[in-house]
Amino acid sequence: MTESFDASSPARAFLKLIDVMSKLRTPVSGCPWDLEQTYSTIAPYTIEEAYEVADAIERGDMADLKEELGDLLFQVVFHSQMAAEDGAFDITDVTNGIADKMVRRHPHVFRSPDDRSAVEQTHAWERIKADERASKASHASPSALDGVAISLPALLRAEKLQNRAARVGFDWTEAEPIFDKLTEETQEVRDAIQSGIRDDIEDELGDLLFVAANLSRRLDVDPEQALRRANAKFERRFRAMEAEATADGVIFADLGLEEQEAYWQRVKRGEKAPD
Repeated sequence: MTESFDASSPARAFLKLIDVMSKLRTPVSGCPWDLEQTYSTIAPYTIEEAYEVADAIERGDMADLKEELGDLLFQVVFHSQMAAEDGAFDITDVTNGIADKMVRRHPHVFRSPDDRSAVEQTHAWERIKADERASKASHASPSALDGVAISLPALLRAEKLQNRAARVGFDWTEAEPIFDKLTEETQEVRDAIQSGIRDDIEDELGDLLFVAANLSRRLDVDPEQALRRANAKFERRFRAMEAEATADGVIFADLGLEEQEAYWQRVKRGEKAPD
């Protein structure tokens, strides 16, 4: 029985989780919902749990972080259990694989200790990863862009594609030319709007966002994190506008745009006002 596990050590706790997952997927006696799942149906939950981990970190909530990390770990065990049932691999293969990869990518720790800096290690890490991708390439012409997952959020994937291209020299060396490119792409969005062709508008907006991500990368700013901050700022200010309107005895949604904008400016001034 699962309850018999002594979960007082990391290894025993992990075995307990594996046992729980196995029982959930046991035909007849397992959970009907868990038994119906496939890699594809579970994948959205895996992505969601990763974002919830990031959210807990951003909020500095350690209790939530502990819970969300557990939820994310469960996703790993879930996929591994299904793979074991298919005869593809199991959780042992997964854990050994990642341990071996970390040893391989940290030769300065596990083989020839040295005092390289974090920057030097980052460069070494990327070289090792590139060698691994080249050795696994299934086609005759491996690309610097191989291995950038299509399923990544678009902004994050844009940054990764740009980083890969930069490693082979296809990159601006400073930020100023990127501002010129932003101006160019902005005008192309305007032209597309004038044309009224929906596909052209979408293409040009995509180009504009791609260049913005490149500028962020050149300035050593994580574009995903920058956008999360912008989202949080907008949400904070919008909620404050609603609250101030309520305090004034009016319904924010009933106001005209100019009146709403006045509340927006009031909230912004309030944020900048000295304590």
